[in-house]
Amino acid sequence: MDRRTHPRYRTRFDAFCSSGREEGEGTLHDLSYAGARILDSPICPPEGTKVRLYLFVDPSRPFELTGTVARHVEAGFALSFGDLPSELRSLVDDFAAVVEPLD
Repeated sequence: MDRRTHPRYRTRFDAFCSSGREEGEGTLHDLSYAGARILDSPICPPEGTKVRLYLFVDPSRPFELTGTVARHVEAGFALSFGDLPSELRSLVDDFAAVVEPLD
């Protein structure tokens, strides 16, 4: 059973993740109002850990988000968000206008 309440959209943005003393680059693989999946990151914080995420959609002004590690996935981890900033909500809306949601 799929528990998702928000559609996910495939992305390919550079991301920087920070969790306590661990830091590393990765790729934002998909995004929704509720969360994101980060792949190819050298860090893999435990479930329940807060992670600060910087998304380089516009390299001169990255988005800064905080999420909680919801689960581990092959080659990365998934984050769960609280409320998204309006700028990022707009980004998800832009994807929805041009990209089919992931299954």
